[in-house]
Amino acid sequence: MEKTNKGSFSSRMGFILAAAGSAVGLGNIWRFPYLAAKYGGGMFLLVYLILAVTFGFSLMVTEIAIGRKTGKSPLYAYGALNKRFKLLGLLSSAVPIIIFPYYCVIGGWVTKYLTVYIAGQGADAAVSTIKDAQGNVTTLGYFDGFISDTWTPLIFFAIFIILTAVVVMLGVQNGIERISKIMMPVLIVLSIGLSIYSLTLPGAMDGFLYYITPNFENFSFETVIAAMGQLFYSMSLAMGIMITYGSYMRKDDNIEKSTRHIEIFDTGIAFLAGMMIIPAVFAFQGGDRSALNAGPSLMFVTLPKVFNSFPGGNILGFAFFLLVLFAALTSAISLMETIVSIVMEKTGWGRIKVSIIVLIMAVIIGVPSSLGFGVLSGITPLGKDILSFFDYISNNIMMPIVALLTAILVGFVVKPQAIIDEVEQNGQKFKVKKLYIVMIKFIVPVCMLLILIAPFFGLGQ
Repeated sequence: MEKTNKGSFSSRMGFILAAAGSAVGLGNIWRFPYLAAKYGGGMFLLVYLILAVTFGFSLMVTEIAIGRKTGKSPLYAYGALNKRFKLLGLLSSAVPIIIFPYYCVIGGWVTKYLTVYIAGQGADAAVSTIKDAQGNVTTLGYFDGFISDTWTPLIFFAIFIILTAVVVMLGVQNGIERISKIMMPVLIVLSIGLSIYSLTLPGAMDGFLYYITPNFENFSFETVIAAMGQLFYSMSLAMGIMITYGSYMRKDDNIEKSTRHIEIFDTGIAFLAGMMIIPAVFAFQGGDRSALNAGPSLMFVTLPKVFNSFPGGNILGFAFFLLVLFAALTSAISLMETIVSIVMEKTGWGRIKVSIIVLIMAVIIGVPSSLGFGVLSGITPLGKDILSFFDYISNNIMMPIVALLTAILVGFVVKPQAIIDEVEQNGQKFKVKKLYIVMIKFIVPVCMLLILIAPFFGLGQ
């Protein structure tokens, strides 16, 4: 069963803010600053911006256009373009199903840390694990103690995923669009405010100059791979999200302009995240970049130390984790909405019924990821904890394959003109049509192959 009334966005701005909210997530905040610091600061930033307006733009236009052209979820959209690509719909649909549960586990961590700063306990959160010369733990840090506990992370996981589900249950206009119109402006204001404050810290300007000044001595092939991988993950590509949101887009809305606006939001927040974090860590470390680690250690260990070292640390921590919570929620909402859209289209069931089923299944799948740092820490598929394993197979294997096959489908099977025709609905001009054809046929497939093989050579990590 494929026909069901899933809803639609009421305006172009509603679509842009919802799609931008999807793109702006944890990757912008905990991965972008780390990669920028590791791969040359301003040089990484320059490469990232170039790729954003070419590679990222082309893939996003493609996915949004596929969604609007077919009016279907990713499960059926690819098959609607060409029956031989039905399996691609299944693969694309599996990506958000894998990502959503563990993403909500991390969202629960963010929720917990927000409550810590609300309670004025930022100093407690700044305690990190200390080991002796033999590697034995002498002091268990706040973060390690929290995630290794059984029940507390599960409680906050439940709080976060229920908040996400409530928004999705309310529908496209009353839930997703409305909450995006509230959260995105607040997120932007918080980002700008924290960035400005970060620059006022003693020694922060050196970090800022490193961040924005391109040094061509820092340019390497690995810089390109790192920027390309970050852009790919940051823009919510190959997760079925942009196809889903595209299927809710009105026919008279301009896809090209909307994509540019989404890019501006996503890249702008990533830039501001680097601007608030890199100078602050520089100031805290006296110019040492080594503390800018990727992932949880940056957000939940290093930054609480940074906040605790400056006046008003609890206020800074509260503002930061409120920003991160909004970013995580908007992304989690888009992941759940994609799954709900798929199931509604497959079964014909109503939104609330499907949302409850997806919520229950996501909790069941997410529990092992939460317990993987405690009672299930002995389970290490591919040498990784359970959460990192799910993250690896979705981000490093499934998503690049989906994007590669999408580029092949559009570039060589249905041809780029199928997407161009959708973009040029109602007489709208596709200003970069020639660039798009070159990108989707030749550059995007090569980029996706590079992203696929890069981890095997230790590149761009």
